Amino acid sequence: MKVLLTGGSGNLGQTLVPMLLDQGDTPVILDVRAPRELKKGALFIEGSILDRSKLTDILRACDCIVHIAAWHGIHESRGEKNSYDFFDLNVRGTFEVFEAAASLSIDKIIFISTTSVYRPDTLYGRSKILAELIAEDYRKHRKMNVITLRPRGFIPFWDRDVYASYSEWARWFWKGAVHIDDVAAAVILSLDLISRQHLRQQLVLTLDSAYEYTDADLDDWDADGGGSTFKKYYSEYYDLALSYGLDPAIKPTKLDISETVRWLDYEPSYSLASLLSELAAYGDRGPPQEAHVPAL
Repeated sequence: MKVLLTGGSGNLGQTLVPMLLDQGDTPVILDVRAPRELKKGALFIEGSILDRSKLTDILRACDCIVHIAAWHGIHESRGEKNSYDFFDLNVRGTFEVFEAAASLSIDKIIFISTTSVYRPDTLYGRSKILAELIAEDYRKHRKMNVITLRPRGFIPFWDRDVYASYSEWARWFWKGAVHIDDVAAAVILSLDLISRQHLRQQLVLTLDSAYEYTDADLDDWDADGGGSTFKKYYSEYYDLALSYGLDPAIKPTKLDISETVRWLDYEPSYSLASLLSELAAYGDRGPPQEAHVPAL
């Protein structure tokens, strides 16, 4: 199966490539820039989803699409992109991908959205709300097989354009995120589902991390004092967390992924325990990227 990855030279696309190759698929990377490394068996096409004249030709030989290409919240917070940029790529770009796919009878699409749809006060959130409406319109009226995934933030620790050190990334992840490996695993599970079954309903599935904390822990957070719930699970890491500026008293926000589990058998593998063990083992340099093998 040929799987087109829009924006495939980015972090998620490059995490997906070896996974697709391992299961015998051919990843087709569509991006305006080449990947840092083009793995044997993968194909790269330099181009933009906004190039309407070429997009249909690019899609012609593909069986399904993972639509990743987008400007993200970090581009907004850094002031790098404005409302026109977000509309052009995130909204019009999504229309171009779905329309080109429909014209070629490609009916299997995984759309990578975001939990930032709950932040309509942001350009990123609003652009993804509109993009989700486009995806649903094509699912409903063009009978396309679509799964929309809504992950939390998933910038990986090895992206040094964003995080200068592992501990800086850890402080960001601490506030609520999902590991890129778990997002990639959910994409593979979604591709498997739409390859086996034509869905007759809208599927918008949330992606969150794994948790050692139970719902009861969260309901009675730090009932025995600041940091007490953290110590219940990670007492050996308490001093380590403090030394890297991680606050054990911060109560995490756990998202409902029950529908994701029901449809995909999604089992996120990365949790705070994973982060703390990596921080203890590797410090600020973080673990080698190849140490992360997504679990399916």
